Amino acid sequence: MVKINYEELIKLAVDAMDTAYSPYSKCRVGACLLGDSGRYYTGCNVENASYSATCCAERTAIFKAVSGGEKRFRAIAIVGGIDGAIKDYFPPCGACRQVMSEFCDDDFEIILFNGEKITVRKFFEMLPYPFGSEKLN
Repeated sequence: MVKINYEELIKLAVDAMDTAYSPYSKCRVGACLLGDSGRYYTGCNVENASYSATCCAERTAIFKAVSGGEKRFRAIAIVGGIDGAIKDYFPPCGACRQVMSEFCDDDFEIILFNGEKITVRKFFEMLPYPFGSEKLN
């Protein structure tokens, strides 16, 4: 099993945050996803004037990984802040949690960093009752 290096995931998430496109909210978010293979996938938020067309950093990372052939994940680090200043935790939004539920087990780790402290939550803590494919049968 791949060991999770929190510091490396956070560093790569911070690097990804620097590439965010957020001219409307000024909120820059970066994410780094660890695949079961041990590969890292980064993502940043990409805003659009039509806000509903915006894509969050977490989903960007997941979609990059899936489009590259990886579909199982161990952890994700998420950082964010206005104008790139990391001062608070940035947990995933509901849409990102739902996408995570498609690919992540209950013990998938969500790593949040507020500039000083790291906090880690298991996926089931963030979305205790996900809507999954079993509901469609």
